[in-house]
Parts: sequence; C-alpha cells; structure tokens
Amino acid sequence: MRTGEPLPALGDVLAALGTGVWHWDTASGEVTVDAVAAGLLGLPAEPTTLTQAQVRARFHPVDWNEITGIIQLAVAEGTLAEVRIRIMDDQNNVVRVARSRSKPSYEPERKAYVLTGTLQEVTEPTPGTPAARSAVTGDWRRSREAFLLDAGRALAEARSTQEVLRVAANLSMPGFTPDGLAVFGVEGDRLTIIGHHGHEPGADSAFYMPLDTDYPAAEVVRTGRAVYLSSPEEYKARYPLTWPLAQRFGRQSWAFLPLTASGRTMGAWLAAFAYPVAFTPDERSVLTTVARMLAQALSRAGTAETEKELTEGLQRTMMPKLGPGIPGMDVTARYVPTGGGLQVGGDWYDVIPLPQGASGTTSGGGRFALVIGDVQGHDVRAAGLMGQLRIALRAYASEGHRPDAVLARASRFLHGIGEDSADLRFATCLYAEVDPATGVLEVARAGHPEPVIRMDDGTVLTRPTAGGLPLGIDPDADYPTTRLILESGETLLICTDGLIETGGHDLESGWQRLREILERHHGTQEELADALVQAVHGPSSHHTTGPLADRREDDIALLLLTRQGAACGCGAEDTAPPPVRRTALTVAQAEPERVSVARQQLRELLHDWDSPDQVDSAVLLLSEVLTNVLVHTDSDALLLAEVTDGGDGRRIRIEVTDSGDDLPHPRRPGELASSGRGLLLIELLAHTWGVAPRGRGKSIWFELYEPRNGDGPG
Repeated sequence: MRTGEPLPALGDVLAALGTGVWHWDTASGEVTVDAVAAGLLGLPAEPTTLTQAQVRARFHPVDWNEITGIIQLAVAEGTLAEVRIRIMDDQNNVVRVARSRSKPSYEPERKAYVLTGTLQEVTEPTPGTPAARSAVTGDWRRSREAFLLDAGRALAEARSTQEVLRVAANLSMPGFTPDGLAVFGVEGDRLTIIGHHGHEPGADSAFYMPLDTDYPAAEVVRTGRAVYLSSPEEYKARYPLTWPLAQRFGRQSWAFLPLTASGRTMGAWLAAFAYPVAFTPDERSVLTTVARMLAQALSRAGTAETEKELTEGLQRTMMPKLGPGIPGMDVTARYVPTGGGLQVGGDWYDVIPLPQGASGTTSGGGRFALVIGDVQGHDVRAAGLMGQLRIALRAYASEGHRPDAVLARASRFLHGIGEDSADLRFATCLYAEVDPATGVLEVARAGHPEPVIRMDDGTVLTRPTAGGLPLGIDPDADYPTTRLILESGETLLICTDGLIETGGHDLESGWQRLREILERHHGTQEELADALVQAVHGPSSHHTTGPLADRREDDIALLLLTRQGAACGCGAEDTAPPPVRRTALTVAQAEPERVSVARQQLRELLHDWDSPDQVDSAVLLLSEVLTNVLVHTDSDALLLAEVTDGGDGRRIRIEVTDSGDDLPHPRRPGELASSGRGLLLIELLAHTWGVAPRGRGKSIWFELYEPRNGDGPG
C-alpha cells in the first residue's frame, strides 16, 4: 500500500488476519457472526444470526460456563473480557481452540449484557504439559479470576455441609477440571470420608484409616503440606502400600491439599484427574485457593450445624410434651424457635395438672393450668432463665396457689435471680386455670398479650383481662385475676408476641392478620395451629418485598384450647341449642376507661350485623347505660351481651347489672340539660327494653332485632 492511499476496510483487515467478529445480546438471545466467525464455529463461511442455544451447542460446556463469569467480572472492573473457547463438532470432539476478546456492557433497564468481540483461532498444547498455558496466558489468568470469584461466592452461600460438598463437586476449574473429588475429615486419630464425587457408590462406607497410614491424605493431615502426584508411576513409587486404593479408579493425576481453618488442619481435599497434569505454579495456586475457601466453608457449616443442633436440643428438653387428653377439652401447642446460630429463644408454654381443690375450689377433678411466657432476649441465658422460671411456675401451681399468687411468687423468684447479675432480665407471662367441667378460666397476666376467643360461629374477640408488670421487675407487684367462660365449641388462643409482630407488623396489624386466619379457617385444631404459623412465616407474611429469606425474627409459642361441643369438630351429637354469641365484661368505678373497651367488644361481637346503623345505636345505648351506673351509683357495672338466632332472625340482647337499689325512671330534661336522656334514647332506638330487680341490685336490658331483606326495625 502506497503512502496516501486510503486504508482498507476494517472487515477486510480482520478477514486477512483470520479474525471474526460476533455480537451477542443476552436479552434477545441472538448471536450475530460474520463469515470468518461462522467458519471458526464450523458453519458455512457467510454472515448469519444464530440463537444462543445454537452457539452454546458449538462450545465446550465448561468454556460456556466460564464465559458468563468472565463477562460479569469484566463489566464490574470495566475491562476487556478475554476467554479461551474450545469449538466442538457434532460428535463432541474438539476441532479447534479460539480466543475471544470483547468489551461487554450491562443495560439495567433490559437486565441484559451486550457485547461485540473478536474470535481468532489459537494453538492448543496437549493438556497437562508445562506449555499448556503459554499460548493463552491472558485468557488463563482472567479465567482463573472469574472462576475463583464464582467459586468463592458459591461456597460462601452454602449453609450446610451437604451444600458445601455439592458446590465442590460442581466446580469447573479453568483448563484442568478434575473428574473425581473427595473430602476427608478427622475423627480422633482416624481419617474418614465426609463426602465424595466421581467414585462408585459405597466408596466411603466404613472408611476409617489411621492417620499414621502411608496414604497421601493422611500425610497431608499429619504435615499440613499438599501432595501433588502427576502420574500413576509417581503415586506407586511414593505410596506403594495404598496405591491399590487409587489404581482401581483409573485416574492419571492427583492433588491432595490440606483443609486448614483458624490455623488447624481439619481434613484433606482430593482432586483426581483423568489425564496427566503437570501442576504448574498457576495450577497449584488455584488448587490451594480453592482448598482454603473449601475449608472455611466447611468450618462455617459445621459450626452452624452444631449450634442448630444445640439450640434445637435445648429447646426440645425444655418444651413439655402434652399429656393424655383432657376430658371435654382439646389442647394443641406449637413452638417455632428463632433462626440463626445460638439464637435460643426464651418463649415457652406448659400444661400443668392442678391438685384437687386448687384456687380454693372443691371441684378439683381434671383442673389444669395453661402457662405461656417469653423471657427477654435470644441467647443461652434467656433459655436458662426460661427453664428455671418454668420449673418455678410448675412448683407454685402444684402447691395449689391461685393464679395471682403464682405470678407474684414467680416475679419475686425471677427478680431474686437477677439481683446477683448485671444482666437483669424480665419475662412476660399469662397464667390461666381451667375447669373443664364448667369452662371457667381464671386468668392472670404479666405484661403479656391478651387472650383471644374464637366463638362457635367463627367470630373472634380479644378478651380484655386485668394485668400487672412483667415478671422480675417489681418483687412486690400484684397480678389481678379475670374470670372468663369458654362456651362449648369456642377456642381460646394464647401466644407470645412473635406470632403477632413477626414480619414488620405491630400489635394491631399483627392481630388483624391472625384474625383473618381464625375466622376463615375450617378444619381441625391441629390444622388451625399450622395455618397460624404459616401465616407468619409464609412468603406473604412480610410487608417488605424481596426474596423469601429466613422468617424467624423471633421465636413463637402458641396454645389453642377448645371446649368440646356441638360444633367443635370432636364428633359430639348435634343436640345443642341454637348458637349463642356472647361477651361479658366488668367496668369498675375506678376504671371508667373500660367503657371504651366495652364499646369495642360490642362492635367486634356485631362485626357481621346487617345494619351498621343498629350497631351504632347499640354502642350508643351501651355507653349511656354504663355511664349511668358509674355516675349515679357506687357499684361496678357487669355487662353481658348476647347474639342469638331464634329462627325468625338474629337479635342482640345487652344487659348491664349493678348493685344499686335505685331503679331508673324516665325524666324530661330541659333544652340545656346535660343529662337525663338515657331512657329516652333507649325508648327511641331499642325494639324492647326493661329493668329487672336482682335482689340486691338491678339490671337494665334492651334488645335490637336484625332487619332481614332490607326491612327496617319493627
């Protein structure tokens, strides 16, 4: 070419140099090649567009896997992607080796890699020779970096010993992939096989070799130094006694490397090759790096599995087994520990048989106590305190103390344990004595979530109960007792806060999530317990989006208690009267704020009432009646609200009882009067009402009838 003449076209220059051009878009999956690149791929020498699958079929599987890692590494570093590619024919034979250089880019909007590069044939030396890397030194180093990056990530993500072994078995080393692997461990003074790949089944059965045996893996464990054997002759000459163990597998080269973690040799790793390998410094460097990463991964997995076994074993020994069935009652329990390391939870539950005459009663037979609680913290100390507190509660209950006395003594006990420690802990607890014959529950609560009742028709109510401080804070704290009645077919749910708040929920939204499960569920009590746990740990349980990670933010304990009845699913005959939905509540003179609790209870009771106006009317009238008792008497008010279905439609009856002797009477207040309209409102809004003397005291009641088919009140 003379000076001043125009330069030839770029394509002509590349063709003259035997260099092809290819373009790959991972989003569309199309690969465009020119005539030279098509010829190198074994296709007719003309420009064409291929699918990703067609190109992959022309590449060696190991090389195709390396391409992805190298492209990602080049994009991350902003450098060229260089890779060696073995081109295969239709019989899976290597016909040539090509080298590709490209400048890849990543498009976040399309989530795709786009690259345009060159493809040029290179000379490939015989595998295992010292010159095997000299022709493609740049490719080898970049492939090695991409391989180590990918292997390190995969081993770091493995969470168990079996996962680590699977990752190790699938490692494709650049240019000299082994076809046989084995991981040796140490038990006492013997060598064992933890896992293997590429050997016949049963190769690891009953493998116990003394460490002083003349075997490469045993020598590696004894000395901490790697052993490289490039040929069968070298293996046989150095280890004649154990050569028959390796001879039957037909391998040509072996590398035994120490697995060292925290300065301690914990085993050995064997990489066996079907062809001779010279084990150049570069190859030894890769093997040594992989062995170190493998040792770290095995150490982490072993520690995690040991901690998990310790945690689960500790929890199993501290969780009681539910005893034989309780006549007339069904009890179901669940415990789900927190996740990760020694995250031992402090949640527990217990079912305690009570002595005859407990709580000062004479019924005695069959009475038992339900206990559920949560010790502060998620560590071994929390689990230890939980065990001690559970034993103390069982002892106090077995002595026959009332629920308030049991919690008061337990609080004093926990406070005494913490006085000698700088790490003072507290615990929440709910203690309920149950009389199966009557369904009466005596409940005392120490900073614990309220109990929940699922009624016979599926309605769910939170039962307000009196409570005190968490256990261990004040040794002189009082724990008042609340009496509840569990009707036939009703289910009591008590749980720890882990069931409510896991997944980024607070108490309100967490209860709403559980309420939906309780109201929709149709099945056995065991299935209901599983559904509650699944609602908390399932994919849809969290507010935040993203992959389904470990949901065990907090441990969970729950107890379900059902009083058998006509609709409890226990097989009893359907001889019960029409279902009754009721709630009862005491509003003391010193607790006027409980009027709002009563209003909320009534709204929950009427959650499916057809007329919202009637619900508002019932709540208004209830407020009037309760306020009249608190203002005009010196006694407490007892609320009883019932929803019944007599066949002609549902009706709500609300009755408020007090110990005052003065009967209410209608008044005609002036226009500016601030009171005196309660009975007028009842006359206007209620279908029927009345006042009934009760010996010492009285009760005022009113009823509302649910309209049907859009009818107004009769």
